[in-house]
Amino acid sequence: MIFDSHTHLNAEQFNDDIPETVARAKELGVTEMAVVGFDTETITKSLQLNQTYEGIYSIIGWHPTEAGSYTKEIETDLIEKLTLPKVVALGEIGLDYYWMEDPKEVQAKVFQRQIAIAKEMNLPISIHTRDAIEDTYKILKEADIREIGGIMHSFSGSDDWAKRFLDLGMHISFSGVVSFKKATDVQAAAKIVPLDKLLVETDAPYLAPVPYRGKRNEPGYTRYVVEKIAELRNLPWEEVAEITRNNAHQLFRID
Repeated sequence: MIFDSHTHLNAEQFNDDIPETVARAKELGVTEMAVVGFDTETITKSLQLNQTYEGIYSIIGWHPTEAGSYTKEIETDLIEKLTLPKVVALGEIGLDYYWMEDPKEVQAKVFQRQIAIAKEMNLPISIHTRDAIEDTYKILKEADIREIGGIMHSFSGSDDWAKRFLDLGMHISFSGVVSFKKATDVQAAAKIVPLDKLLVETDAPYLAPVPYRGKRNEPGYTRYVVEKIAELRNLPWEEVAEITRNNAHQLFRID
């Protein structure tokens, strides 16, 4: 049984076939998933999905590309929703210097505030970082997040960066990128992450793994991420599936 630790089944790309997508995932062994909400609309949809399907959990937070719209009212609503059953982490939060929808200072302030909320509520965090890995690392290090822990979601850095985030107490989650032929840095990282800190995900509908690269990704394709990591580490894929599922349960405190 496989746990997709980060997916967007709440995205508009799935509006017409959510039940079929969930069924296809189960056929491939993906029986559980964390659906990430990152603004008002996607948070609402994630919470609806976790009430509809037994194996679906929610990660909710305010995405760095939405940082400029973060208000006290949004924060109050977010804190209330973080207490709901089946909400297992705060995220995805972080920094995005690729899109740069808001200045770095605004992104950092909203990122730091949500880390503080996660610490107050004793929730792990799910981290988005794009073209901002050094600043992301600095903020996490200064915040001393070891007690709550969290996930470097869709990790795309080198093995050296993986080690640095591991030293902070983070889990490293790999998406379909690990299956890309030229993603040698990511593959090197996937080989060295301790098994008890390893997670898998799709980030669907984005970043579909080989053999579906370039097409709509979906939670079931976590199976191909598992198989690629198993190949890189010379392990049976079933073992990688079990280990990463257990890691997700432990981090998210799912009985």
